[in-house]
Amino acid sequence: MTFTSTNPADFSEIVGTVPAANASDIVEALRRAKKAQAEWAKVPAPARGRVIANVGRLVEKNKESLSRIVTREMGKVYREALGEVQEVVDTCDFFLGEGRRLYGQTVPSEMPKKNLFTFRNPVGSVFIITAGNFPAAVPSWYLVPALLAGNSVVWKPSEFTPVVAKALTSLFHAGGIPKDLLITVVAEGEETFKALDLGLKEGLINKVGFTGSTEVGRKIGAKTGEYIQSACLELGGKNPMVVMPDANLDLALEGALFAGFGTAGQRCTSLGTLWLHESIYDAFLARYSSLVGDAKVGDPFSDVLYGPMISERYLDNHLRHLEMIKPHHHVSGSSALGRITQSNPRSGFVGDPDKGFFAHPTIVAGIKSDDELYYTETFGPLVTVGKFKNLDEAIELSNGHGYGLSSSIYTKDPENVWRFREGISAGMVSINNSTSGAEAHLPFGGNGKSGNGSRQSGIWVLDQFTRWQAMNWDWSNKLQKAQMDTIEIEHNPDFLL
Repeated sequence: MTFTSTNPADFSEIVGTVPAANASDIVEALRRAKKAQAEWAKVPAPARGRVIANVGRLVEKNKESLSRIVTREMGKVYREALGEVQEVVDTCDFFLGEGRRLYGQTVPSEMPKKNLFTFRNPVGSVFIITAGNFPAAVPSWYLVPALLAGNSVVWKPSEFTPVVAKALTSLFHAGGIPKDLLITVVAEGEETFKALDLGLKEGLINKVGFTGSTEVGRKIGAKTGEYIQSACLELGGKNPMVVMPDANLDLALEGALFAGFGTAGQRCTSLGTLWLHESIYDAFLARYSSLVGDAKVGDPFSDVLYGPMISERYLDNHLRHLEMIKPHHHVSGSSALGRITQSNPRSGFVGDPDKGFFAHPTIVAGIKSDDELYYTETFGPLVTVGKFKNLDEAIELSNGHGYGLSSSIYTKDPENVWRFREGISAGMVSINNSTSGAEAHLPFGGNGKSGNGSRQSGIWVLDQFTRWQAMNWDWSNKLQKAQMDTIEIEHNPDFLL
C-alpha cells in the first residue's frame, strides 16, 4: 500500500507517493531506533550540536525547494511556507548552542568532604506524531532537541504531507544524523495507535510527542499513562483576541485578519473568537467584515490571504462547523458559505476553484457562551465575534471554553495588559499582536484542552527529552548520614542588646 499525495489546490498534480507502514513496520522501526540510541548518546553533546548545525545549513540551502513542496502538498501560501522553513533553520541555530549548554549544577552538600551534582541524560527512544498544518516547522520542534539531547526518534508525520516529511528526513540524514537514529514512517491513525501500544508494552518507547487534536491527544495521554509516562501534548486551541476601546484599531484589524484566516485558519494558534468592547463592536465588525470580504483567496503561489484547505477531510470538517450557525448569529465576510466553486463563487478568487479544496472565509458574529461554536475549535476559515462590557468579562469569556493555548489583547493601557496576562489561562499571550506566531527560543504550548503543560521550543523543551540525574560523591572515607549527621554552629539564641 502507498500514500499518494496530491496538490489540494490542483487535483491534477501528484506531488509524490510514499510507502504506507503498518503497525508491525512501525514497531520494527522502533526496535532499530532503540538499538541505535545508545551509541548516539555516547557522542559528546557539542559534537551532536555540530550535526544539528549541519542540518540547519542544509535546510537553509534548500529553503526555496522545501517551501515549494510545503505549498504544493498542503496548500500554504508560499510566503508563509518560506517562513515555516525559516523556523526550522532558527530551531537548528538555537540548539547548536545548546549542545554546549546542556548544563547540570554543582550543589553544596550539608556535609563536609561531599559533593553533589546534577546531569541531564537523554530519555532514550522517542516516538513523535505530528499534524499536516505545519509539516516542517512543528516536527523540527521535536526532532532537533530530541536528537541534540542524545535520543533516537521514530517520526510519524501526517499522511497528508508525506513528501515534505521525506524531504525533511533526507536533509537530517545528509547533515549527519544516522539513518537508524531518525526513522520516518507514514501510516494511518489506527495502525499508529496499535504500534504505540505495542512499542510501549515492549519498552521501545521512552517518550511520546504528539501535535494534533484534543480528542486524539486524550487517547495518547491515557495510553502513555498506562506505562507511567507523560506524553508531550500540543493540542488544539480556541484562541481569543480581546480588543479594548483604547486600542489601535487599524493594527487590531490587521492582526485579526492574519490570525483568523492565515493558512485558511488551519493553525492551532488561529484566532477563534474576536471579543470586542461594546463601545466599538458595531464599527469594528463592519470594518472587519469589509476587510475579509475584499481579501484575495485562491492560488497559494499568488498574492492571496490564503489558499486551499489541507485536504477534503479538512474541508468537510469546516462544512460541519458551518452547520452550528444559529438564527441569532450574523454571518459576513464573503459572498457565500461553504466550498468555493464556479457555481458558488468567491468575488476576486485567484485561479480555478473547481481544481481544489477552497472554502469561503466566514465571520459569525453574535457569539454567546452557550453556543456550540463558542466551545468548538473550528480549524478553518471561520472566526466568531462577540462583545463584552469590561475586561473582567472579556477574560471570563476568553477562558470559559477550557482551551488555553494562545491569546491576544489590543490596548494602550498597561493596567489592561497586566490584568489580562494575570487572568488569562493561555500558555501564550500577545500584546498588540496576533494570536499566531512563534519564535524558536520562546516556550510554545498550552493548558487545559490545549495540552498537559508540556512546552516546546527554547530551553524548556529539553525537559521533555532529558531526565535529571542526581549524583552525590562522598570522599570522607566514612558513612555520613544525611539529615542525621548534621553540623550545628554554636550560637546564643537568647542574646539581646
